[in-house]
Amino acid sequence: MIEEELDRYWKTVVNTIQDGIMIVDTHGRIISVNKAFEMITGYLKDDIIGKTCEVLQCNLFETARKNKGDQWCVLFDTGTMDRRRCTLLKKDGLLIHALKNASILHDAQGKVIGAVETIADITEIIEKDNQIAAFRRELRSKDGFHGIIGVSYPMSQVFDLIENAAQSDAPVIIYGESGTGKELVSAAIHEISERKHGPFVKVNCAALTESLLESELFGHVKGAFTGAYQNREGRFEKAHGGNIFLDEIGDLPLATQVKLLRVLEDKIIERVGDSRSIPVDVRIISATNKNLVRLVDQGSIRQDFYFRINVIPITLPPLRERVEDISLLAEFFFRKNRLKSGKDIQGMSNETMGVLVNYRWPGNVRELKSAFEYAFVTCQEAMIQPHHLPPNIINQKTSLKKVASAPFDREEIKKRELIETLKITDGNQSEAARILGVTRVTIWNRMKRFGLYSNRNV
Repeated sequence: MIEEELDRYWKTVVNTIQDGIMIVDTHGRIISVNKAFEMITGYLKDDIIGKTCEVLQCNLFETARKNKGDQWCVLFDTGTMDRRRCTLLKKDGLLIHALKNASILHDAQGKVIGAVETIADITEIIEKDNQIAAFRRELRSKDGFHGIIGVSYPMSQVFDLIENAAQSDAPVIIYGESGTGKELVSAAIHEISERKHGPFVKVNCAALTESLLESELFGHVKGAFTGAYQNREGRFEKAHGGNIFLDEIGDLPLATQVKLLRVLEDKIIERVGDSRSIPVDVRIISATNKNLVRLVDQGSIRQDFYFRINVIPITLPPLRERVEDISLLAEFFFRKNRLKSGKDIQGMSNETMGVLVNYRWPGNVRELKSAFEYAFVTCQEAMIQPHHLPPNIINQKTSLKKVASAPFDREEIKKRELIETLKITDGNQSEAARILGVTRVTIWNRMKRFGLYSNRNV
């Protein structure tokens, strides 16, 4: 009696379940669905009953048909399907990620009469997993062009120069104001050069005295000077077979320039206190924020040394000359700090983005990065407002009208990122998904949302 009462409420129970439920006959025709199925797929009960489950275009289905010949589905042979991930096509044309369970149904005599499937929509979970993976890559600075973010014309020229320079073994010098990313460029050259499997050694020439610098670069032998208790290998020896990055090369002493000339011309070094020549196979990448031509005129840089290191010059534009990249960089630093801090800050206001776009950025990208670190300390609200930025930025005289004319649109940034990535991959959606750290389904959905249906739109 109680069992009969409970059976009357079976449909109510089914419609209460959050997972979609679909019952099909042995030919795959849909016999019944619950409310959750309608919500997940967008198909109402009256729309889909009588149709075959092919309408959902499950990516597992073709495999099943291919493997089973004339049989409708492999499920009728195995009897069950446990927690299989798949993609389904909703009524509106969007793909979703789903977790599917299924089992065949028998009548009282044991004859197979159909099957029941449950469908759990896990699209949001997959998207979050992909987002976290992308954020982790951002923390390792591996997104963009080998860790360098930019879509502006000046930066596209820089990227071309980096690729060309990487194919050569000639000395490269990187010019740019402090904070423009000279070290990132040197690392990018190393990563795409034939020396990428060799060492990449960095030296800040301005951080050491003349005597210490020579010992650091070329090494020393025991007893060469007070405190030299044993032989020491220098940075050039450590960089053998790879690249060495000499930052702030404009601060090199004249005596050290002479010794570097020998390295550049003869590929040999001598340790401090030793006359023995040691051959080294090293490509020199240098960087400076100074005007070397002026330093040559002043006698601080030897002319012959200048000509030897200035073979392939790459000049990085200051941030104020690549305004198109500010919103992308701001979004990057926002997400990076949100992940690091764990704060539930939703975004930036239009006014905040306006202030960032109109600021002159004397400290360039490094200053922008620091501004977000500051903002995540001061902001206790849902959105970063102008007053959360460092005082030197918000105190800059900027007309409110000009600030208000620079709205921040996260969807527009996503669209621009997608367009640029599809250009790079020549429309290859799988490769674009890999670069952006999302699934191919996400790329497909975004293309549909932004109206990017073919290469003509890209």
